[in-house]
Amino acid sequence: MRYLPEIFAKNRQWAEAIKRERPDYLPGLDASQNPRFLWIGCSDSRVPANEICGLQPGEMFKHRNIANLVRPDDPNCLAVLQFAVHTLKVRHIVVCGHYRCGGVHAAMNAAGDGALDGWLSPIRELKHRESQCLSELEDEEQRWNRLCELNVIEQVRQLAALPLIGEAWDEGGRLSLHGWMYEFHTGLLHDLDTSTSGPGEPLPA
Repeated sequence: MRYLPEIFAKNRQWAEAIKRERPDYLPGLDASQNPRFLWIGCSDSRVPANEICGLQPGEMFKHRNIANLVRPDDPNCLAVLQFAVHTLKVRHIVVCGHYRCGGVHAAMNAAGDGALDGWLSPIRELKHRESQCLSELEDEEQRWNRLCELNVIEQVRQLAALPLIGEAWDEGGRLSLHGWMYEFHTGLLHDLDTSTSGPGEPLPA
């Protein structure tokens, strides 16, 4: 094996350990998936969704991108949502950001060229809309982390406004949306109190 042999060695060790400890586990995964959760999170390598939620493979469907954005013009995200809601019938969609997000920090600086800058434009617009409350915070790190939180709240709003979510609610689907933050130095998740289970439940201002 010419490339990354250490990864394949670790994979074999993992597969052998699983077969010894839980012989029915891998055949069960091969048969089907039935996750209750869709996780929309940041691509950051330090946020392993299953591990920090204490869930096993097969229990959480996932979509990840820079700064955990839900964009109506992103066919990848919309396709994941459609499959999760219509086919897998997930019960909960979690938008999870994290403090000190590099994507959010990049959006706080002057725009440049390239795909990343275009991708982050909604966060720049959010920063402009929330400039008053952000300016009241004491230092740059506080403003950065607060914008990370505001971004998650905004993405839950974006989710709630999508036609496919509205259709699921109209059809009586038991679907809830949530906004969470992850904190690296504690390993803890924080609920931003943005949860909603239908169009009649207002999101926080």
